[in-house]
Amino acid sequence: MKIYTRTGDGGETGLFSGRRVSKADLRVEAYGTVDELNACLGVLRDHVPEGESTYMHIREQLLELQRELFSLGAMLADDRPEGSYRLSADAATALEAYMDEMDRSLPKMTHFILPGGSQAVSFAHLARTVCRRAERRIVVLDGVDTTAVVYVNRLSDYLFVLARYLGKLGGIAEIKWLAE
Repeated sequence: MKIYTRTGDGGETGLFSGRRVSKADLRVEAYGTVDELNACLGVLRDHVPEGESTYMHIREQLLELQRELFSLGAMLADDRPEGSYRLSADAATALEAYMDEMDRSLPKMTHFILPGGSQAVSFAHLARTVCRRAERRIVVLDGVDTTAVVYVNRLSDYLFVLARYLGKLGGIAEIKWLAE
């Protein structure tokens, strides 16, 4: 099977319904940003150390989230009213459980945190910012299932908590933002 079709050479792409739209269409921008976020999670997962069970648990979570993001991208590309792609019913709730688990070992937040400290922490923050952009792209679409907005909102929270947690696991001090 060839990857190239040449059908997009004129600046259009096809949605699941078969309708052709501009590659600059808001829907294409939304699922393209979700795809970018998925790639960011792959990079993050590759920078989470292997071996220790805690790290392996995080790597497994990230892989699960990548699968959810693929479903979300398909959901956004499916412009049919009865679209067949959906996020799992408990996707946002699972993120809350993961955050609660990590939060138990984190110190109380008393300041804003600047991204950085290690590659994994930095990539978690980068993924968080791409997630926020995906959320901004999704909320402007008409007729999008509200579970999509709830999920990406919760996912950006998860990525923030994960950045803090990875820092704690790695013995990396948080970089405080101090107003001058």
